[in-house]
Amino acid sequence: MDFGVKGKVVIVTGGATGIGRAIAQTFHDEGAIVIINGRTQSKLDSACAEIGERAYGVVADLRNAKGAADLFEFAKAHGSVEFLVNNIGVFDVNDFFEVSDDRWVEYFDHNIMTSVRISRLVLRDMLDRNSGSIVFIASEAAIRSIGNMVPYSTTKSAMLGLSRSLSELTRGTDVRVTSYMPGTTATESVMGYFEGLAKDQGTTVEAALKDFYRDVQPGNLPQKLIDPTMHGRGVLQLATNAAMNGVCHRADGGTIRSIFG
Repeated sequence: MDFGVKGKVVIVTGGATGIGRAIAQTFHDEGAIVIINGRTQSKLDSACAEIGERAYGVVADLRNAKGAADLFEFAKAHGSVEFLVNNIGVFDVNDFFEVSDDRWVEYFDHNIMTSVRISRLVLRDMLDRNSGSIVFIASEAAIRSIGNMVPYSTTKSAMLGLSRSLSELTRGTDVRVTSYMPGTTATESVMGYFEGLAKDQGTTVEAALKDFYRDVQPGNLPQKLIDPTMHGRGVLQLATNAAMNGVCHRADGGTIRSIFG
């Protein structure tokens, strides 16, 4: 199936690892020109070499306006940005009562403001050209509010609101803004969490995962972590489907018990 991305430029923020890397790989495999950013050139170079010949990386920290501008200008040098995937995000398990104000600010800067800064530039250009698609990578935690991940859940909920609000700016145009909610996925960071949990409990990763799905996510139907490549396919389809605007696509393995989404 031709998704119509061949030769078109896609920015995948934080695309060197995890879900972002899987999304970058999928777009590249379909013929797109892929731009990823990060804070370490060697890490970007390694990721781009593995993704393929049309992958390019630039050191750009989206926690400040200059980083967003650097990423946008670098991408534009390869052509008009047709797709933007806002993927940057941080998470950890924490005690709400122990999370400092500074840490809350860090969460909002990583999980919300990085997307605001680059979307402000890319969306204006898309509207001027009357063409383009933006996808925000949220999380099932945005709806399944998690007590030991309060800052993460809160900022991912805010991301859904940001995405829907920006979609209102596209009314009557061929530009679209959507969001995507992955469930717990077998990324490097998630696997590291379960490896640490298993070590602390004196058990295996497999046993820790079994307990997790029994006690924390009993609604998850596969009862296993999601392969990141599945999200690459899902985001590609969402980004290129002209019938989808202002919507949130769930890919959580059925963890959220709802007939909607």
